[in-house]
Amino acid sequence: MNTAFNKMPKAADRIVYVRAVEVADLPFELQEQAEGLTQIFSVHRGNGERLALVANKGLAFALAREQDFAPVSVH
Repeated sequence: MNTAFNKMPKAADRIVYVRAVEVADLPFELQEQAEGLTQIFSVHRGNGERLALVANKGLAFALAREQDFAPVSVH
């Protein structure tokens, strides 16, 4: 029962966070690209680096998994 599990640090590096973002809160250049959406979803690393902005939550999760990341929702 006390066996070390050494794979966790690598796994932790693969976690990304998905959260809703109001388009109105984005810089104007990004607002123009939102094509009429009022809310989009961002994918971030643990250090806050934004990796992607996408149209919906399902797409954010699919994109993260496609890149071998483990997505987690943030409220």
